[in-house]
Amino acid sequence: MFKNSARGSLGFHWKARYTVLSILWVGWLFSFLDRMVVSIALPFIGREFQLNAASQGMILSTFFAGYAIFQIPGGMLADKFGPRRVMAFAIVWWSVFTSLTGMVLSYPLMLICRFVFGIGEGCFPGSSFKTIAMYFPPKERATATAIQGSVNALGPAVASLVAAGIIAAFGWNMVFITLGIPGLVIGLAIWFYIKDNPAEHPHITPEELSELNLVSPDVSNSNISYQKITFKEFLQKPVLWQMLLIWFLFDITFWGFISWLPSYLMEVRGFSLLKTGFYGSLPFFIGTIGMLVGGYLSDCFKGNRKWLFIPSSLMAAFFIYMTFSVAASNMVIVYQSVAALFMFLAYAAFWGLVVDSIPADIMGAGSGMVNLGGQIAGLVSPFAMGHLIDLNKGSFDMAFAFLAIAAIGSAVVAFTVKIEALK
Repeated sequence: MFKNSARGSLGFHWKARYTVLSILWVGWLFSFLDRMVVSIALPFIGREFQLNAASQGMILSTFFAGYAIFQIPGGMLADKFGPRRVMAFAIVWWSVFTSLTGMVLSYPLMLICRFVFGIGEGCFPGSSFKTIAMYFPPKERATATAIQGSVNALGPAVASLVAAGIIAAFGWNMVFITLGIPGLVIGLAIWFYIKDNPAEHPHITPEELSELNLVSPDVSNSNISYQKITFKEFLQKPVLWQMLLIWFLFDITFWGFISWLPSYLMEVRGFSLLKTGFYGSLPFFIGTIGMLVGGYLSDCFKGNRKWLFIPSSLMAAFFIYMTFSVAASNMVIVYQSVAALFMFLAYAAFWGLVVDSIPADIMGAGSGMVNLGGQIAGLVSPFAMGHLIDLNKGSFDMAFAFLAIAAIGSAVVAFTVKIEALK
């Protein structure tokens, strides 16, 4: 591990906040692995429990029910008790229920397990956004958020490869049992390394504290330069509700795309399991690049981030349309990858705006409130797509058109937002 005071041959200074971000990144990565392998396993779960597409979609949606319910409570707990406790508890909780998912013997138990699993994960996002707000100065928050958020792209990519290999060798049950184990180690790392107050961190330097306007362990992180605002006052900001609606519409596209893409490639395009694992991962590796580039550009667009979000969301909608309308399977691979690139560019632009705008002392509840819109979308989108697929006798055309329309809607709402600080 780098020492915080060490400088490499190129003069790079490794800071305590980079290690904090690395731990958050690993935590987010396993949160996505744990939740996304179900998309690869879904056709096999469906066959074992004899489920139609709508019932399979319900497995995906029940996770989001629990996840959505605990977005705001999880953030409020982080604001009150500190993010360290909440994050450590959350990751241990969902890791246990990840392993239990592979042990269920009936469809009702599967739904219960995925719902309770979602409750644990619902406590994590607001806590992690709050941690970034505490450890990173405003000029770096969009980039830090994009690095953390890159697992939203990389997670499904790795999940596609890992799940396909394990399922092919050992069956769908073992992929869940195995992936629950690393989360216990990550929970311990969060507990022992991250501190609720950066000024109390043993490895932080005076230079880092000065960047955060913190000068000693006796100074709380509430001294970071924000005007005080209560969560109740925050709820009265019209732009908050616009952002929640943007995220709801955008996440209909996002969750529908990543949840049903593996099934689409296998059932409509005729890809094998291993071919789906490989080609299904490509959009998300490319999306990882889009997320990181989007974070950098978002900082460049500071104050006007919606003008990065709007065209990116519209381009994502166009290439989603091209994905299901093109005849050649090789072009499906190209179009789904370009769609993912623009989708994650838009993702980074949006969260750069959110994290940069919300005061640190209510970041947990504030970001949880915005993220709630996306999790409601996660509850609605997979089930709605499954229902549309059943209505169209196995055709995915209407379901993918639904995703494209939602992405366009998010861009339209973003156009109406007046750029103003929430603080």
